[in-house]
Amino acid sequence: QVQLVESGGGLVQPGGSLRLSCAASGSIFSIYAMGWYRQAPGKQRELVATITANGRINYQESVKGRFTISRDSAKTTVYLQMNSLKPEDTAVYYCNADTGRGNYWGQGTQVTVSS
Repeated sequence: QVQLVESGGGLVQPGGSLRLSCAASGSIFSIYAMGWYRQAPGKQRELVATITANGRINYQESVKGRFTISRDSAKTTVYLQMNSLKPEDTAVYYCNADTGRGNYWGQGTQVTVSS
């Protein structure tokens, strides 16, 4: 079992920045990859960015150059630095941990980009 706790969401103006954090606990040795997904009202959940245990990173095309995923040296906390935020980035952001045998999700954190 893996437990994920997210933090860092909030309200920001267009062009602003936010940093999300996701702390993993439990069977962290089993995690193959961690990442961030988001779900806007009326839309399906979509991948934002992922990072594997060996450091391979993948971004959704619409966030490339604006968002940066990173992790701490212990590989237990993953961050999402979001710059140049746009109204279309508004969504609930979920942290995900993939163990290869199952997926675990955080509770979600709301990000609202509005003037």
